[in-house]
Amino acid sequence: MKIKLIYVGKTGKKFLEDGEKEYTKRLKRYVPFEVVELADVKNAKNRSEDEIKNIEAETILKNIKANDHVILLDEKGKEMTSVKFSNYIQKQFNSGSQGLVFVVGGPYGFSETVYQRANDKLALSKLTFSHQMIRMFFIEQLYRALTILKGEPYHHQ
Repeated sequence: MKIKLIYVGKTGKKFLEDGEKEYTKRLKRYVPFEVVELADVKNAKNRSEDEIKNIEAETILKNIKANDHVILLDEKGKEMTSVKFSNYIQKQFNSGSQGLVFVVGGPYGFSETVYQRANDKLALSKLTFSHQMIRMFFIEQLYRALTILKGEPYHHQ
């Protein structure tokens, strides 16, 4: 199974980019992993929040295949421990799905069309983080989940 992370906008902070690169490199030892960075909406200052979300939705949905299992990283999603998340990933592997796609929206979240396409929603925390930080946190948690599944000593309980 291939795992893809789609996100809107550049990270823009070197320390976060370095963290993303480090955990992406580690992750690729376990599973095919792709990151898709979508451009910010042009002329956003002159557009409403809904208009921005709808434009982002078009580009997000173009990067999702019909048979992909789509999980939104969303504040309204389910919260899990790292171990429960690793079990969730294993369940997705066992389902026979071709691709697992995680999506981080822009600063205003997702449009209704993206919510309708999603198979699931996952919250990384009740705290609010910038969408740039969520990317690195998520990649690290995905790496952690795969080390848990392999029984490797990265995660301690």
